[in-house]
Amino acid sequence: MATTSQRALRLLSLLGTRRQWPLRELADRLGVSERTVRRDIETLRRLDYPITTTHGPDGGYRLGAGQALPPLQFDEDQALAMAVALQTAPSTVFGLGDDAARALAVLEQVMPARLRASMESLRLTRLQNYWEFPGPPIDPDALTAVGAAVRRRHVLVVEPPGVGGTRRIEPHHLVVWAARWYLVAYDLIDGAWRVHRVDRLRVRPTTQGFAARQLPADSLAQFVMSSHDRGDTPAEWPCTGSARLDLPAAVVARWAPGGSVIEHLDPGHCRLTLGAWSWAGIAGLLATFDADLAEVRPPELVDACRRLARRWSAI
Repeated sequence: MATTSQRALRLLSLLGTRRQWPLRELADRLGVSERTVRRDIETLRRLDYPITTTHGPDGGYRLGAGQALPPLQFDEDQALAMAVALQTAPSTVFGLGDDAARALAVLEQVMPARLRASMESLRLTRLQNYWEFPGPPIDPDALTAVGAAVRRRHVLVVEPPGVGGTRRIEPHHLVVWAARWYLVAYDLIDGAWRVHRVDRLRVRPTTQGFAARQLPADSLAQFVMSSHDRGDTPAEWPCTGSARLDLPAAVVARWAPGGSVIEHLDPGHCRLTLGAWSWAGIAGLLATFDADLAEVRPPELVDACRRLARRWSAI
């Protein structure tokens, strides 16, 4: 049986993860009676944690915000999650290296000895895989502006690259996929859903509100992964080639490696531009789509495809 202090810490952790908890659900999660939960909540209130009660059929408890909120408490799993997050965040957001390191040091100083030991034991060394070409780290100011517009449901004025002029969009979702930041938005000029690379957008916030819309796909992941015109650019590989595939752009976009570009040609065909460390590497990647190829470029890639075909035919 957990001690009262351990249980109160767990209760505080639960209250911090959701806006509101029904009493019965808190009791089930903690494995105690509802009466015990009420007693622990009163204990936390005496320690100046602003826990409020909401009455009615959908009532429950919630952790409010206030000036007198004591220092946040973490359990062991949360401490490890913070250690991982602060050490990996600089790879996707520009300029966070020093700030993340300082934040990690401050957290470790205020942690109890047991949790501090867990955090200190998790020191990460990030190594880049040869096939890993993530997008460039994003400007935190741009990320903050886009994130605030998504949260407040405010229209954004953006300048997408290569389009010319500005567009007014409704920003609905901020997504990270393959170490790239994407914005899922509704274009008010075209009346269509778009996926934008955040690091390639010039953004100007507005105060014009909008209502939520239904996504044009079964899931957010499906929509982002199958959108071929999401603003990607070819990564800087030693070798870069392209080919016309007998597959729809949406299918190829879902499975093409990061740093690839898919051009829609017609409902059943697209052009894929991708890179690798060698021409044979590109040829092998093209073969994974199990589709007929045409218009393969440049000649070096054509030669590599023929060499692989000869090797495979000899098996």
